[in-house]
Amino acid sequence: MTTVSEETIQAAGAELVIVKGGSGRPLLIFHDEMGYTGWMTWNEELALDRTLLIPLQPGFGKTPRLNWVRTYRDLAGYYSQVVRELKLEPLEAVGFSAGGFIAAEMLAADPKIFRRLVLVAPMGIKPAQGEILDFFPLSVRAHLRATVADPEGTPEFGKIYGGEMTPAQFEAFEDARAETSRLGWEPYMHNPSLPHLLRGIGTPTLLVWGSKDQVVPRGCIEAYQKALGAAQVVEIPGAGHRPEIERPLEFVKAVSKFLAG
Repeated sequence: MTTVSEETIQAAGAELVIVKGGSGRPLLIFHDEMGYTGWMTWNEELALDRTLLIPLQPGFGKTPRLNWVRTYRDLAGYYSQVVRELKLEPLEAVGFSAGGFIAAEMLAADPKIFRRLVLVAPMGIKPAQGEILDFFPLSVRAHLRATVADPEGTPEFGKIYGGEMTPAQFEAFEDARAETSRLGWEPYMHNPSLPHLLRGIGTPTLLVWGSKDQVVPRGCIEAYQKALGAAQVVEIPGAGHRPEIERPLEFVKAVSKFLAG
């Protein structure tokens, strides 16, 4: 098993907690709007030849909230400063859901920051058809349930969210939802200018989407395709919003092949 560590650094004028594991070239991971889930099968596989760097988003519990960060574009700007200070650019990154939104904003502001980019069911662009799920009126449990197509058939879903939530788990999820609401409430989980700012950017990008995603519709993938032009798409049949835990082997195969290109 990979040795996984958690360290607190000072970067871009603030405190940031980063989870690190693996060896090899850095791979930056942006977790989704519910926070870091823990080290899963897909992490272990990608860490065989990469050093995974997973910043824990400010305001999600372990990293203090940054009051000046008021939008996902602000958050992207903060992370871009962190990358520059750590002298990591250009690097490869994977962004999940709202984490994909962050990565896309970073790309729009500085196309040279990423060598290759993977966006997994990304929010950030309003779809022409369909709607991003409004998860704020849902309970935490209903929200989590909506992220996978088959909870009973997804062992790692049970590992992350199974059984009764402890008070600490519940508080962590609510912290994440509160900060996500603060950053993404209006306009809801997208930036109207983002597709325009992404046009003409040639950074190799892979869009990964589960065919049974109930959170991010296919229209978001099509909107990103239109904005980025040459982006590749991998659709994982039968998976919901979390293909990395629902179909980990297919997910790792697609991502590894793209990053090796």
